[in-house]
Amino acid sequence: MTRTIIRSYDDYDMARGVVEDLEAAGFASENVSLIGHDEDADDSNAGEGAGIGGAVGGAAGLLAGLGMIAIPGVGPVVAAGWLAATAAGAAAGAVAGGLIGAMTSSGVSERDAHFYAENVRRGGSVVTVRVADARAAEAEAIMDRATPIDMSARRAEYEREGWTQFDANATPYTRPGI
Repeated sequence: MTRTIIRSYDDYDMARGVVEDLEAAGFASENVSLIGHDEDADDSNAGEGAGIGGAVGGAAGLLAGLGMIAIPGVGPVVAAGWLAATAAGAAAGAVAGGLIGAMTSSGVSERDAHFYAENVRRGGSVVTVRVADARAAEAEAIMDRATPIDMSARRAEYEREGWTQFDANATPYTRPGI
């Protein structure tokens, strides 16, 4: 049986490192996804719902296919992999629904999918990997070495601010002090 493992990271470079570690451990690129904010990426070509394309990294595997998409309510993000392709393939204006829908169809609860989308909106990055049960613990160990966001604590923080779920009609989040 296959399951989806997902983690969020505050730092894009950390998420990128997780992808590299997963691939180095033999997890196939087609089973790994990355969606996040890379401060160094050129987002001038990121149209809403635009397809994935144009490498922004020099690595082989998944990272070689990184491209830009714009998610309503999130803004431009770098993205690659099965989850990103599903989101990019969604109708314009419904890309976030495609992201949430892709997560939920792969076994992530709707509540958690909204959290992950909100985390990306606020500048984080999400890494997902589809794995056979036999390799799930190995994938989790790799992903957890990079110190992912504590989802329960972060969700509680968002909820104290009045957040209830991801809103694709919201303006992209700007971190305080920027």
